[in-house]
Amino acid sequence: MGERKKRIGGTGMKWYAIGKTLTPLDRAPESGAAVVLLNSDELAHETALPGLEAVLHHTPSARDAHVCKAEVRSNCLSGAHPRAHGPPAPSRGLRSPRGTRLCCGYLVTEDRVVLVDDGEMAEPYLKHIVKEKRLIENSVGRFLYDFFELLIARDLHRLEEIEDRATALEERVLAGELEEFSTPMSELRKETMAWYRYYSQLDDVACELRENENGYFSDEECGLFRLFEERVIRLREESQLLREYCTQIQSLFQSEIDIRQNRIMQILTIVTTIFLPLTLLVGWYGMNFSGMPELHWKYGYPAIILVSVAVVVLSLWVCKKKKFW
Repeated sequence: MGERKKRIGGTGMKWYAIGKTLTPLDRAPESGAAVVLLNSDELAHETALPGLEAVLHHTPSARDAHVCKAEVRSNCLSGAHPRAHGPPAPSRGLRSPRGTRLCCGYLVTEDRVVLVDDGEMAEPYLKHIVKEKRLIENSVGRFLYDFFELLIARDLHRLEEIEDRATALEERVLAGELEEFSTPMSELRKETMAWYRYYSQLDDVACELRENENGYFSDEECGLFRLFEERVIRLREESQLLREYCTQIQSLFQSEIDIRQNRIMQILTIVTTIFLPLTLLVGWYGMNFSGMPELHWKYGYPAIILVSVAVVVLSLWVCKKKKFW
C-alpha cells in the first residue's frame, strides 16, 4: 500500500532498461532502449525526459484515457489503454474490485516506451516481465508484444467466468426461479458489451502496431503483432458469442413470463366459462315476473341448485375433455 501511495503521489517514476531482459534502473539510462513508468501528475510536471524531449507532450495521461486507441505520428506512436474491469495482477494472482477502472497511457519511440499509470494496471506486468526474465532482445517491439500479451493473457478465463454466471442464470430460469433476474442479467449484458467494445478497439491498436508506419519494428516483430491481433479477434468473437447467449437467456426469461401469464389467463377463462351459465340463470330468474311459475313452486330452489351443479359438472367435464388443464 505504501508503494502504491508513493507511485500516485508523484515521486515514484521508475526506469527499466530494455536489454536481453527487462532490468530495473535507479535513474534514466544514458544510452540504449528503456521503459519509463510514471503517473499523470508526474507527466504534467515533467517538461522533458532523456531521449523524449521532442515528443513527451504527445503522451496521453491515464486520467484522460477513455477509449483504447493508438495514434501514429511522424516521430512517435501514442495511445491509451483503459479497461472496464480490473484484470488479475499477474504477480499476485489477485483481481481488482469489479467496476474499478484501470487506465494506462503510452508513448513509443524507436528506443523509448513511456507508460502513464495512476493505479495498478501497468506496474504488475512490468514486474512480471522482470521476474520471469523474458527475452526481449534489446527490442522495443518485443517488449510491447510481451506487455500487450500479458494484458490479455487471462481474459479468456474472465470470459469463461461470465459464461458460468450466464449459465447459472439460465438454469434458474429453467427451474422457474424468475425472481431477482433482471439486475444480474442487466449487469451481464453491460459487461459483455464492455468487453466486446474493448476488444474491437484493441484490434485497431494491434492493426496499427502491425502496420508499423514509423518503421520501429522488425519483420519478425510485425509477425508477432499479427499473432496478437489474431488472439484479440478470437477474444472479440468469444465476447460476441457471450452477448448473443445473454440475449437468448433474456428471451428465455420472457418466454417463461409469457407462459406464466398464459396459465393465469387460462385459469380465468375456465372460471369464466363455468360461471357464465350460472350468471345467465341468476339474471333470468332475477327478473321476478309474476308469470314465472318456478317462483312459487316449492321445489324451485332445490331445482335451481341441481341445475347449477349439473352445469358446473358439465362445464368441468368439457374443459377436461378439451384438455384445457
